Amino acid sequence: MSDSTRFESRSGVALVTGGSGGIGAAIVELLAERGSDVAFTYHRNAEAAAEVGAAVEGKGRRQSHQQVDITDADAVAAFVDGVASEYGGIHTVVSATGPLIPMRYVSQIEPNLFKEKVEVDLMGAFNLVSASLAHLRDAKGALVAVTSMAVRTYPPKDSLSAVPKGAVEALVRAVAAEEGRFGVRANSVGPGLMAAGMYHALVESGDFSEELLDAGTKAIALGRPGQAIDVAEAVVFLASDAAAYITGQAIDASGGYKL
Repeated sequence: MSDSTRFESRSGVALVTGGSGGIGAAIVELLAERGSDVAFTYHRNAEAAAEVGAAVEGKGRRQSHQQVDITDADAVAAFVDGVASEYGGIHTVVSATGPLIPMRYVSQIEPNLFKEKVEVDLMGAFNLVSASLAHLRDAKGALVAVTSMAVRTYPPKDSLSAVPKGAVEALVRAVAAEEGRFGVRANSVGPGLMAAGMYHALVESGDFSEELLDAGTKAIALGRPGQAIDVAEAVVFLASDAAAYITGQAIDASGGYKL
């Protein structure tokens, strides 16, 4: 009996944007571990991208990676179409790109900063969806977007994440509702309080601290902050045939934060 959580039977490749970051890298490597070739984008860190690529190859799978500005619709489309041509199709698309989000009260956010985060988070996700839908239809494939628990359980000073990610979740629901007739599924995963991904950069910038992490951890039912693999497991499950009847859902990987 085949394992429905694996991808060996799927033709084509999994495509991940933001594959060199903490959460994105964990998703890329887990997809490879579960039997999928992977193509991924990165923003600036070519060294980290090369390490992730090497990890994929170490698991016996093919990989390719490219620096892509996801706010550039033409660049995204060229990457997506090139990957589909190289691998013979795309069975999974994961939007895992996330800019560094400074923690600010709404009253302290300048319009240009808000616009910048919306461009990367929302327009980047839309550019990916726009470029990949035809390929997902061909494969009867899956779209998964990494969003934020803050869309539902809002912590103060997190609007630069919650607002555009909320719009991304609306986009995912639109894809689920409109593309299901073609066999395409679409879901999202909202990371909770993480000791991974942007956490270390936020500590360095002074926007976050070990004290805040400790205080937040007390509100988590499972008693620990999340790790990148926790989010990756949820994403890869939703992309797999094990979730073949799940679409239009937003699942928080939050450890039961503020239940």
